[in-house]
Order: sequence, then structure tokens, then C-alpha cells
Amino acid sequence: MEIPSDKRLYQIALTMIPGVGDITARNLLQVFGDVETLFKTDRKSLINKTRLSPKIVDEILNPEILTKAEKELLFVEKNKLKTYFINEENYPRRLIDCVDAPVLLYFKGNTDFNAEKVISIVGTRNSTNYGNSFCCTFLEEISSLLPNTLIVSGLAYGIDINAHRAALKYNLPTVGVLAHGLDRIYPHAHRHTAVEMVDNGGLLSDFPSETEPDRHNFVRRNRIVAGMADAVIVVESDDKGGSLITAEIANSYCKDVFAVPGKTTDKYSRGCNKLISSHKADLLRSTEYFLQQMGWDNESSKKRKAPVQRELFLVLSDEEQAIVEKLTENESLHIDQLARELSTPAYSLFSTLLEMEMKGLIRNLPGNLYALC
Repeated sequence: MEIPSDKRLYQIALTMIPGVGDITARNLLQVFGDVETLFKTDRKSLINKTRLSPKIVDEILNPEILTKAEKELLFVEKNKLKTYFINEENYPRRLIDCVDAPVLLYFKGNTDFNAEKVISIVGTRNSTNYGNSFCCTFLEEISSLLPNTLIVSGLAYGIDINAHRAALKYNLPTVGVLAHGLDRIYPHAHRHTAVEMVDNGGLLSDFPSETEPDRHNFVRRNRIVAGMADAVIVVESDDKGGSLITAEIANSYCKDVFAVPGKTTDKYSRGCNKLISSHKADLLRSTEYFLQQMGWDNESSKKRKAPVQRELFLVLSDEEQAIVEKLTENESLHIDQLARELSTPAYSLFSTLLEMEMKGLIRNLPGNLYALC
């Protein structure tokens, strides 16, 4: 049977090669430029160009990979799913700079992943009235102040599903990141909410169909929940759990992390209080405070628009000069946007930005924004 020449076929196939994860897949794309070229390169050239083990090269050339990919492509087309590949323009821009970002995403729904503002809300599956009430009140206020904000969570029991339902109630787009393929909804009890979300938001996964909701998949999907957003809010958590993992990942991605405080005697506030006391999350005092810290309120916007006086004749390194030029063109830039503009991973910019702050060249604004002094 002749394999159709559809680039999505090869994109899907890339994610199905045993032994090739997201980081290796991105490296292969850098070497070959086009994913179709990878699968049409002979064995000897693959070994020479990639330095992969002969075993993995044989997996790449195994025709069974394209057969499996073709089956998945038929599922995508039948169910009218959208796919987002990492080297295409429609890929979520906040996620692309994360070192372990998924190469391919599957999506069912209707939303803009590159919305001006994106918030991820996570928490325990055993949420209390305190946590559920916070979700409702916070998102009601966000919908009034920032009506197009995209809300991301994991469709799980507890805080996740309450965040999704509150978003729907107040007409905010909301996306559920799943730990399995889009051929099912887990837990099944949330199917009705998931269907509603498709009309204003949707369901997102990097797993192909027939993937079971195994425990390790939930940990893996947390990197998408963290990477998709400008800020991650942990509402309730015990001192161990997936929400704390999401917060750790978000910190590693240079995202803003907030935690809702609670009584020291409350079991499901232990994790949030721990994040705050260890300086891994900002204490979320109110919606107003959150907007101020993110630079999303009117006063912060006015301050960023104030004219700045530049110091002349400074001796700058090439990297510092490039940063100054980008910030001269813009009143302020988020570190993720700065990284994209300079084609440099965000984590590698931090030491330079810190040195520039100490020299008095730039300042770090709320929400991981940078501006010239």
C-alpha cells in the first residue's frame, strides 16, 4: 500500500519511534530540517549524521512506524482533530521555548493558544470548599477584568475540574490537558464538561489515541500545563502531589508561580504553604495583587510606558548589546519573547540578564518582564 505524502504522517511517525523522545526529536529536526527527509535518508547516512545507535536508526527505518502513523492520521482526520508541530508557526509560542516541549500536539476544540494572557490553575483532587470557592471567585473577577484570558488545567477531579467549570460559567476559554489520547475522556464523569469545553476552549494532548491514562502520563502532561501559561496558580495541595511537580516545572521554565495560602492545620494547604515558605511561589493575596505582580493592571502598564533615559557609551558584550537593541524597540519584553527574538533558550539568558540588572542597565518588572533602565 502506498503511503500518502502528507507531512502530518511523518510528524506523527517521529513521535512513535522507540527510544526517541522530545529532545532527541528536536535535535533530529535541526539536523535534517524537514521530518520527511529523516525517514527517507538511508541507514549509513543516518548513523553518520546523527550519531544515534544502530538500534535506534533501525527503528527509524522500520516500516511499521509509518504504518502506525498512518493509522493515527486516519483517526485525526476522522475526528477532525488539529495538530500542532513544533517547527510550525501555529505551535503554542509559550511552550516552544521549554526544553522538553512535546514535538506534536493533538487538539479538539476552538481557541487561541497564543492568547494575550494564559493562566494555568492546578491543585489537589481532594479539593475543599475553600479551594473550590477560590476558583469561582478568582475566575469571576478575571472574566470581568481580563475577559479573553485562557484558563488551562488538567480535567482531573478537584481543583482542575472546578477551574474548568468556573471558566465556562464566566465565559472564559478553557483548555484541558489530558494524560491520554483524544479517543477517550478520563475521568468519564467529566465528559459533559469536556464536551462544553470544545466550544470555548478544548482538549489538548501529546499522546496518540489508544494511550491509557497511566500514572506516569499525568506527570508527563504537567510540563504542558506549566509551559502553556504565563502564570501557574496552585490552589490546594498536600505536601506531595502532582500540583507541586507542576510548580517545580513552571519554575524551571521561568514562569510565575503563585500559591493560595491556607491554615497550617489544613491538610490540603500544606503544599501551598510549603511553596510560599520556600520562595518557590508568590503568596496569592487577591486577584488585584495577582494582576499587579503580573503587570496586568492599569497602573503597572502606565509605569512601563513611562519614558526612560538611556546612559551612553557603555561597553557591552555582543549578547548584552543584542538584548539592549531588542528592549530599545519595545517598552518591555517577557523573557520568553526575548528568548525567541534572540533565538536563545530562556534559561541560558538568565545569567546575562542578572549581570545587566546589577550593572543598572535593565530592570526586572513583575510577570518576568524586562525593560531598560
